[in-house]
Amino acid sequence: MPDRVLVTGGAGYIGSVITTQLLKKGAEVIVFDNLSNGHKAAVPSKAKLIVGDTADRGALDQVFKKHRINAVIHLAASIEAGESMKFPEQYFRNNTANSLTLLEAVIAHKVSRFVFSSTAALFGTPDRTPIEETDPVHPTNTYGESKLLVEHMLDWFHRIHGLRYACLRYFNAAGATPDQGEDHHPESHLIPLILQVAQGKREHISIFGTDYATPDGTCVRDYIHLSDLASAHLLVLDALHEKEKLIYNLGNGQGFSVREVIETARRVTGHPIPVREVERRLGDPAILVASSEKIKRELNWQPQYPTLESIVRSAWDWFRAHPQGYASPSKPSPASKPHAASKSKSATASKKKASAKTKPGKR
Repeated sequence: MPDRVLVTGGAGYIGSVITTQLLKKGAEVIVFDNLSNGHKAAVPSKAKLIVGDTADRGALDQVFKKHRINAVIHLAASIEAGESMKFPEQYFRNNTANSLTLLEAVIAHKVSRFVFSSTAALFGTPDRTPIEETDPVHPTNTYGESKLLVEHMLDWFHRIHGLRYACLRYFNAAGATPDQGEDHHPESHLIPLILQVAQGKREHISIFGTDYATPDGTCVRDYIHLSDLASAHLLVLDALHEKEKLIYNLGNGQGFSVREVIETARRVTGHPIPVREVERRLGDPAILVASSEKIKRELNWQPQYPTLESIVRSAWDWFRAHPQGYASPSKPSPASKPHAASKSKSATASKKKASAKTKPGKR
């Protein structure tokens, strides 16, 4: 029998690509998403979309009973680290408490495998790079803490209830597939913000700090293509048939500075991409780079998009085909062409200041 997988947050940036890959493998996929950040248009037609919230135990019970779920991939969460320091109660409610509600339903319906979307934010300011799975975890924001608490719960549910689980600690997901890409409102991730400048939606990209202890003075981050991120979920889901507990870092294994990302985007788009240098933000570590050697060694995971240029180019191709995100048709727009784009501004951009608040490190 094929896997019947519940993907919470499956209408989101990463979840929609995981759903696509599961379907290609022959799984039956039920997407459970409240659409607060996801898009119906991102969900493949062969998946079953149920609009619901992980806080709703009754709705979860109905899904598990009706669809006879045998595995869960849990991505639904609030993900903005900066916001979490303003509204910690929202993050502990949505990320931690709602995950407990989901886990209670998982145990009640005897689901044996659970894959959790965790985060590199667990490591805070790391003691060393590249970061390995055994390195100390000490989150410096409530977003990371809210995810770490779920990892602790999973460990106890494994010990007491026998739940097989995997925690995948994301570094920076980036890039796009031909059909699925990044469409956040508001956007806070570095690569799409840079590409919005090339599209003419922003006048410049801001660099927050140029005096870090890095080769060019700007923060260094590890970017991983979302297709490679998705493929790791399928590998661990299969591995949980034999393994009881898996924890992996998911990154590219090498870091790129903010200036390097901007320069790569200039080459890919042909746009000058003006820059504004501003002061550092509090809490930004100089370098965050993952070691993903463990999952490569144990599960033979091999990223298919290892270069920064391939990641940025895939994102740019998607933005050109979807100039207004999922609200636009899948065809190139004249306004998205290099240089010509700088003369136009979207309705959304006109309501906001053109200064981009880059956020190089998070997931």
